[in-house]
Amino acid sequence: MAARGCCPSCGSAALVEDAHYAQQQLVCAACGCVLAEGLLTTTYTEEEHLREVAYSQSTGQKEQLSRCLQRGIRRVQDLCKVLQLPTVFEETAVSYFQRALQHTSFHLVSLEKKELLGGCCVFVTCRQHNWPLTMGTICSLLYAKQELFASVYLTLQKELGLSVPALSLADLVKTHLNSFRLFQHAADIPAPFVEDKEKMVTRTMQIVELASETWLVTGRHPVPIVTAAAFLSWQSLQPAARLTCTFARFCKLAGVDLPPPAHLRLKELLEILLRMASKLAWLRVFNMDKKTVVKHIGDLLQHRIFLLKNAFRLEDEEEQCAAAPSEGSPGSPPAAGGAAQEKGCPLEGKRQREGSPRPLLPPCLINPRKRLRTAAPSASDSAITGDEPISDSEIEQYLRGPEEIRAFRKAKAWQ
Repeated sequence: MAARGCCPSCGSAALVEDAHYAQQQLVCAACGCVLAEGLLTTTYTEEEHLREVAYSQSTGQKEQLSRCLQRGIRRVQDLCKVLQLPTVFEETAVSYFQRALQHTSFHLVSLEKKELLGGCCVFVTCRQHNWPLTMGTICSLLYAKQELFASVYLTLQKELGLSVPALSLADLVKTHLNSFRLFQHAADIPAPFVEDKEKMVTRTMQIVELASETWLVTGRHPVPIVTAAAFLSWQSLQPAARLTCTFARFCKLAGVDLPPPAHLRLKELLEILLRMASKLAWLRVFNMDKKTVVKHIGDLLQHRIFLLKNAFRLEDEEEQCAAAPSEGSPGSPPAAGGAAQEKGCPLEGKRQREGSPRPLLPPCLINPRKRLRTAAPSASDSAITGDEPISDSEIEQYLRGPEEIRAFRKAKAWQ
C-alpha cells in the first residue's frame, strides 16, 4: 500500500480534497483516482439502523429507475389523481406499466406511444375493477387520438394477456352524464334548464334500452346514441320550456361535445317514437310530429313492449303470413286475388289498409348505403345447369365414407 500523500495509481503527490455531494473526498489531481470518500446514509436498511454507508454502496439497496420509467410512473399517478381513483387502482396501474416497459414490444416504440401506455394501464385497471371509464375520457385528458390509443391498448392487452371486461350501456350512461353541467345552477344556465340528475339518468337509460331493442345500438358508437337519448330525456321532463332548445345548444350548455352522428341517431329515435305513438289509442287524435312526440315520451316508455309489437312487424307474424295458403288461382283477377289474400292472412289485409309496418331489422339492412353489384355470369358458368352427368372417375370425389366406396365398387362390378 502506498505511503500517505502519494497516489497508489500513478504515484503522484498532488492530492486534493474535493466536496462531492457535500461529502469530502481525497482525489488525485493527476489521474483522478479517488483515494478516500465520505459517507452517505441513503439505503433504507442502513437508515433504519442509523448507520452511515459509503457513497459507492449507497445505490446497492435500490436500483436507480430509468428516466423513462420514472416519468411514466409519475404520469400514471397524476392521471389517477385527476380521475380521483382509489389507491389500489393506482398501484395496479403502476405495476401494469412496469410490466409493459419490460416487454420487448414496447422497447422500440415512439415516445408518443410510451406516453399513451400509462393511460392504457389506467384504462385497463378501471375496467377490471368495474369502474365506468370510457376511452374518450382518457384520450381527452391525454390529448391523444383514439385510433392511436386503441392500437396501444390492444397491444398491451395482447402482450400481457390481460382480461378486460366490456363496459355495459348502463355504466356508460351514468359515466357520460356525470360530466354534464345541467344538474346544478350556474350563471350561464337558465333556471328552467337545470334538471335533477337521477330523473335524467333513469329516463336516458330507458331510451337507450329502447334504442337497443330496435337495433339502433348494434354496430354503432355508443356515445352519440347516449347523447341523443340524454337530449330527448331532458326535453321530455319539462317540454314546455325546453322544446325550443336545439341539440347543439343543449350540448354547449351541458359542456359536452356534439358527435357528428348524434343528429342521425336523434332522427332515428324520433322515428321510432312516432311509430309507437301512432299505435297508442289516446294519441291517435293528435297530429304527431318530431316536436310534439317528445311530450309523450313518458307514456311511450311505459307501454314500450306493447307498442313495439304493434308498430313493427315481427318475424313470427311474417312467417305465418308467408305460410298461409293463398285461395286465389294464378288466372283469377287481381281483385279476387287480393280478397283471397286478405281472407287467408288477416294481417296482410290490415297492412293494406293501414300501410305496411317496417320490419324490426337493423337500419343497415333497411336502408343500405351500398348495394352489392352482382357480377355478370361468364359463358362457361351460364352453360352449367347442374344436370350434367358425373363420370365414373369423378364420382369417387363425392364419396366420403369407406362403406359408400365399397357399395359403389360392388354396384359397378354387377354391371
